[in-house]
Amino acid sequence: MNKALESLLDLLDLERIEQDVFRGRSRSAVVPRVFGGQVAAQALVAAGRTVPADRFAHSLHAYFLVAGDPGAPIVYTVDRIRDGRSFTTRRVVAIQHGQPIFHLSASFQTYEEGLDHQADMPPAPDPETLPTAAEMLPRYADAFVDPKVVTRLLEAREAVDLRYVDAPPFAFVGEPQPPRSQVWFRTNGKLDGSTEGAEHLLHVCLATYVSDMTLLDSVLLAHGRGGWAVGDVVGASLDHAMWFHRPFRADEWLLYDQESPSASGGRGLGQARIYTRDGQLAITVIQEGVVRVPR
Repeated sequence: MNKALESLLDLLDLERIEQDVFRGRSRSAVVPRVFGGQVAAQALVAAGRTVPADRFAHSLHAYFLVAGDPGAPIVYTVDRIRDGRSFTTRRVVAIQHGQPIFHLSASFQTYEEGLDHQADMPPAPDPETLPTAAEMLPRYADAFVDPKVVTRLLEAREAVDLRYVDAPPFAFVGEPQPPRSQVWFRTNGKLDGSTEGAEHLLHVCLATYVSDMTLLDSVLLAHGRGGWAVGDVVGASLDHAMWFHRPFRADEWLLYDQESPSASGGRGLGQARIYTRDGQLAITVIQEGVVRVPR
């Protein structure tokens, strides 16, 4: 396990202030605001710590309200909406400087047998055949207004081994592409334990963290707009939803198959499916974000 992953795990280990109140810190990001995936993952940690260990997160729905300040702690307050026989519901509000910056609703369920079917996993090359971020990203340094962005990207992602199946959006400036993108990802090191109880929550929260990294790339690909740090696009996550279908490990390869069905009104929509390497559909993700270009 590298130091970056240790740092990320420490970031997700929130401080409990009161029974349903937690405090979290932030880490450096590519842009001068708190990374949305971090807030979503920390909020899910807070919710999960108020739920019995035999209930597993199966969905979350969240809104990003205000850009977070990376220099200030974030306080997460948990509202115990419902504790039913099979389902548990929690609402979490993230607060900075006395102001809500994010809120999340999450649902947890005891394990049940039931009907089972899934969409087939799309074809993708083996992740070992693809270049690492450290090998690939420096090739595109000239695409950025500030080449130091490559260094910040690598630092922000060094806890995760994330590999693009095709080139990233900043390889196609001025060249519209089909609005689809695939990446393989896993943590940069093995995690202790199984995927039961608290360990299950950790894997789900790590996948939540990574899910905000590349989902809206397919919006940019459709318009040849390069990337959020290239200089011609302003973007930010607005809302985020995830459904957790089947068990998975965040330290084993997961295929993130992403596409954008629509962009309009200064917003872009991304939707995706995350598969385990053996083809199990583990997660569905949908996100809308601000996507603005200069007038």
